[in-house]
Amino acid sequence: MADPSSYRPKPGEIPDSPGVYKFRDEHRRVIYVGKAKNLRQRVANYFQDLANLHPRTRTMVTTAASVEWTVVSTEVEALQLEYSWIKEFDPRFNVKYRDDKSYPYLAVTLNEEFPRVQVMRGAKKKGVRYFGPYGHAWAIRETVDLMLRVFPVRTCSAGVFKNAERTGRPCLLGYIGKCSAPCVGRVTPEEHRELAEDFCAFMAGRTGTYIRRLEKDMAQAAEEMEYERAARLRDDAGALKRAMEKSAVVLADATDADLIAVAEDELEAALQIFHVRGGRVRGQRGWVTDKVEAVDTSGLVEHALQQLYGEERGDAVPKEVLVPALPEDPDAVSQWLTDRRGSQVSLRIPQRGDKKDLMATVQRNAQQALGLHKTKRASDLTTRSRALEEIAEALGLDAAPLRVECYDISHLQGDDVVASMVVFEDGLARKSEYRRFQIKGFEGQDDVRSMHEVIGRRFKRYLQEKERTGEGDEQPASDAPATEAAPPAAGPVPGSPETAEGPSVVGPAPGVPEAAGGPGALEGPTAPAGPAAPEGPAATGPVPAPPLAPSSPDDATGPREEDGRPKRFAYPPQLVVVDGGQPQVAAAQRALDELGIHDIAVCGLAKRLEEVWLPDDDDPVVLPRSSEGLYLLQRIRDEAHRFAITYQRAKRAKRIRSSPLDDVSGLGETRKQALIKHFGSVKKLRQATIDQICEVPGIGRRTAESVAAALAATAPAAPAVNTATGEIIEEDDGDSS
Repeated sequence: MADPSSYRPKPGEIPDSPGVYKFRDEHRRVIYVGKAKNLRQRVANYFQDLANLHPRTRTMVTTAASVEWTVVSTEVEALQLEYSWIKEFDPRFNVKYRDDKSYPYLAVTLNEEFPRVQVMRGAKKKGVRYFGPYGHAWAIRETVDLMLRVFPVRTCSAGVFKNAERTGRPCLLGYIGKCSAPCVGRVTPEEHRELAEDFCAFMAGRTGTYIRRLEKDMAQAAEEMEYERAARLRDDAGALKRAMEKSAVVLADATDADLIAVAEDELEAALQIFHVRGGRVRGQRGWVTDKVEAVDTSGLVEHALQQLYGEERGDAVPKEVLVPALPEDPDAVSQWLTDRRGSQVSLRIPQRGDKKDLMATVQRNAQQALGLHKTKRASDLTTRSRALEEIAEALGLDAAPLRVECYDISHLQGDDVVASMVVFEDGLARKSEYRRFQIKGFEGQDDVRSMHEVIGRRFKRYLQEKERTGEGDEQPASDAPATEAAPPAAGPVPGSPETAEGPSVVGPAPGVPEAAGGPGALEGPTAPAGPAAPEGPAATGPVPAPPLAPSSPDDATGPREEDGRPKRFAYPPQLVVVDGGQPQVAAAQRALDELGIHDIAVCGLAKRLEEVWLPDDDDPVVLPRSSEGLYLLQRIRDEAHRFAITYQRAKRAKRIRSSPLDDVSGLGETRKQALIKHFGSVKKLRQATIDQICEVPGIGRRTAESVAAALAATAPAAPAVNTATGEIIEEDDGDSS
C-alpha cells in the first residue's frame, strides 16, 4: 500500500487551469482518470488526511504511485479528453457500465451498393444507420416483416445475394413481393437506395407522409375502379399503422429525446435509457455498474452521457436529453453534446407534464433492473455458498449461518412504530416465516429501545417453544420481558398487514408481503426473492407438542407441527442482523443476554458506509466492496426495511381511514357500506333515528340500536388536515370507509 504523501506534487506544480488528470499504480498502469475546472483544487483534494476520504477514494490513492495531468483550454475539451482516456486505458477505479453491447439494433447498411435491413449487435459501424436498441430481436423482425410490404428492401446475406445474381432467380421474398429483387435487376441501384432511405425516414418518425400518400393512392385507385390495387394499398397502409402501434405515442409534441434514469445503492447503480423519436419510444436499454469510485447521481449521469454519445455524431444525439440530476458542469456537457450533434442540445431535468411522467416510468425500470440484478446474483447457488462462507469468516463464526434473521424498525415521526423480521435460509428468502411486530412497550421514537423490545419478544417466544417441547430449561431467564401476547386467531387480511385486535406479534406474512396497489404498498417494483431453500441444519425444530393457537390460512407454507399447525418462532437462527450501527447491535445483544441466550451471533449493517458492527467492538468490520457476503447482508437488510415500511404505511393508512362504525359489534364491512351509502356520511347517520336506521336493507332493530348507541358515545373528532395540501378534511369525505 503506497503512501499518498510519497508522490504528492509539490506546491505550485499543479496549474489552476482546466484539465484532465490520471493516477498510475506502481506498474505504470492507469487506474483512475478524472477532469476538473481547476486542476490544483481538485487534485489537492486527494492528498488530504486519509480518514477524511471516502473508502473507495482512499483505496484508489493508496493503490496509486503517481499522478499526472494534462492542461486544456476549455472544460468541453476536458470532457472529451477524459472520455478518450477512459476508452483508451480502461481504468479500474472509473465507473464502467456493463451490458451495453448486448442489445440488438435494427440496422440499414447504407454503406453498401444495395443497402440491407438486418438485426445487428456489437460495436457500431461507419455508414450504417441504426434504430433501437430493442429488448428482443424478434421485436425487430416483426416490425421489419410488416414494413417490407411497403418498403421491399433487401434483407438477404451477401452469399444469398451473390447466388441469386449468378442463377438469375430471386429468393422467396422476391417472389412474394417482400423484396424488390435488385439481385436480378428488377430495380436499379438508385431505386433500391431510395427505398432504403424511405425505410429509414419512416423508422426515424416521419410516418404521416407515407401513410397519407398510400391512402391518397388507394382513393385514386378506387375511383379508377382498380379495386385489387386499392385493396393492396389499403393493406400496405394497415401494415404501416400496425408497425407504428408497436411503439405507442408517449410525447404528444413529436419530441426527439433520450430519457436517462438511475437507481443506485451504496455498491451498484442501474441505468435505464428510453430513446424517444417522433414522440414514440423507439428503443430501450439498461446498464449496471459497480460504484468503484465515490460518485453521486450527477457523476453517474455524466459518465453515462460520455459512454452513450462519445462515439455518436449527428442525429444519433437527440435534441433533448432528460436526466434525473444535472452533471457538475451542465453547460460544458451540453456544449459537448451540441458539438457532437451539430446543433443545439437541451440537457435538463423534466419538471412536469408527459416528460416527467415518462421519466417516472424510466426510473421504475431502473429500479426493477437493479433489483433483478441483485436477485440473480443472490440466487446463484455457488455465489450464495461463497457469501455465507465469507460472512462466517468475517464474523468469526464456527460455521456458515444457514438461517439468518434480520430486524428493522419503521415509524413516521414516532407514530405507528412497527418492526419487521425477515428470514433467509441458505441465502434465500423464506417469506412464510416473515413476522411483523407492533411496538407497545413505550410511546415515541427510540429505535434502540424498540430493537431491544423486538429481539426480547421474539426470543422469549423461542424459549417458550423450547420449554413446551422439553428441549430447554424449566423457566426462561428471570429478567425476561413480560409474557408475549397470544398469536392472532386469524392471519392478516391480504393487503392490510394489521390484525383486527392489534396483537403484539402479527404474522406470518403472505407469500408476497404487500398487495399490489394496496394501501401502503411500496412504490416501485420489487425483485422476486426466488424459491424457498430446503430446510437444513438451521431448520431443525422441536418434537411434536400440544396444539398451538388456531392458525392463519396464510401460514400454509410455513413449518408445521404433526397436527398441521404452524410453528411460530420455533427455529433459532445462527445469525441475527439488525438494521443499524453500534447502538442497535448493543441493544440486540443485551436482549439475548437477558434471556440467557449465548449461542446466536449478532451483527448490524450500517447504511452510510455499509459497515458491519459486532457487539463490544469499537471498530466495524469492513467487508471488501466485491464481497459476496456484503451483497447478501445488504440484500437481507433491504428486504427487512421494505417489509417494515410496507407494514408501517398500511397501518398508518388504516388508522387514517378508521370510522366510528368499526366499534359496532357484529357490523361487517358490507352493512357499514350500506349505511354510509344510504345516509351519505357518518355525520348524517349520527343524526338519524333508530327507525330511520332500520330502513336500511339488512339492518335490524337490535343492530340499529347498537349503531345509534355507538355513534352517540363517540364525540365528533377535530377536523383532520391533509398534510400534503393543508386542506381540512370534512367528516363527510372521510367516513365512508
